[in-house]
Amino acid sequence: MLPDSSTENPENQMEITNKHLRRLAHDLSNSLETILQAGYLLGQAKLGEKEKQWVRLIDSASQDAARINREIRDVLKSQGDGR
Repeated sequence: MLPDSSTENPENQMEITNKHLRRLAHDLSNSLETILQAGYLLGQAKLGEKEKQWVRLIDSASQDAARINREIRDVLKSQGDGR
């Protein structure tokens, strides 16, 4: 949840929002890394073809989510102080 910034000026509100979004993107990166690693390890197991399809689906979706998250972080970097 964003801090109450109703009394802040618009520039400060944007900075607060960007910091919050950077923190969320960082937390999302950590969660996605866990999913990617678990998917990789699961893919190394002896699975049937149906199960392998599910692993590929999970891997593909998590790779897409990681790419989207990187793009969000790039946008935030271009708007902020580069952190």
